Amino acid sequence: MRKVSRKRYVVVILVCLGLIAAASYTSLTSGSFDIHVLDIVRTLLRINPVPEYDLVILEFRLPRIVIAGLVGLGLGIAGSVIQSVTRNGLADPAILGINAGAGAAIVVFMFFFQGKLHGTGWTGIMAMPLFGLVGGLGAALLIYLFSWKNGRMDSQRLLLTGIAIGSGFSALALYLTLKMDAKDFEMAAVWTSGSIYSANWKYIISMVPWMILLIPLIRSRTYVLDLFQLEESSVKSLGVNVEREKAILLLGSIGLVSACVSVSGGIGFIGLMAPHIAKRLVGIHHNRIIPVSGMVGMLLVIGSDFIAKSVFGPAELPVGVIISIIGVPYFIYLLFKAKA
Repeated sequence: MRKVSRKRYVVVILVCLGLIAAASYTSLTSGSFDIHVLDIVRTLLRINPVPEYDLVILEFRLPRIVIAGLVGLGLGIAGSVIQSVTRNGLADPAILGINAGAGAAIVVFMFFFQGKLHGTGWTGIMAMPLFGLVGGLGAALLIYLFSWKNGRMDSQRLLLTGIAIGSGFSALALYLTLKMDAKDFEMAAVWTSGSIYSANWKYIISMVPWMILLIPLIRSRTYVLDLFQLEESSVKSLGVNVEREKAILLLGSIGLVSACVSVSGGIGFIGLMAPHIAKRLVGIHHNRIIPVSGMVGMLLVIGSDFIAKSVFGPAELPVGVIISIIGVPYFIYLLFKAKA
């Protein structure tokens, strides 16, 4: 049984990598300006580079694909952690209000420093994830306090409190965007709906340190996430400092969400769908769920972004809208499944 399980895990990993590569290839070669694969190879290897190909591949499409992959990776892993820590299969960074808290803090940053730090300078771009972290932590702290009942966290209260607090932060973000001038309002409105159309290499560099730091931290605690499937008293009897481990894991997942929100805005449902799909594919052990959930998230965001920019051309939809079209029915399905 162990050998079969390991073989299935390897097959799932290889299939996910193949699908991600296929989605990336399609997004890189297709669009209003189709490019042959040989031209892509020549451009990347700098063999007789053509300015037009450099612009389309290196400035527009490739950064967008990389950011889509990183955002999907971060949200998928964060969703797995949050669902495990809260013991709630309907938990998601967006549904719980963590996305909204991080997004509201970044809108505050954009409102007060627009034209001074954001958009052009490295200081503004590197500071945005920090603002997002503060907002995400604030939202998580409020949710944690209001969800506490009879000495423990109540999963049902957690979901309802997260929706309420997320709505409050979203209202704050909307109020601030309405106070911006027309140009800044347009940018903020598109960003808050979940979009990566303005992707560039600076945004990628701002995300990478968070990924390098936090993903290994979460990966090193997969055994703790497995233990969280037991009753809390049983976990404590095994010598695990439950509250400390919860704090570390939640802080790591909120950091990932904040880094993602800082470059893509409020993309929801990835943290909900990816962990459930991963569990169906590789079982309940988090040393396998975490990487597969991250890859499923990558595939969902890269594929949805291609649909958003290509299918409805010449108009372009925010990728968050496409993901919501998929995510809302899936959430309703999980809700009815939980009731059953």
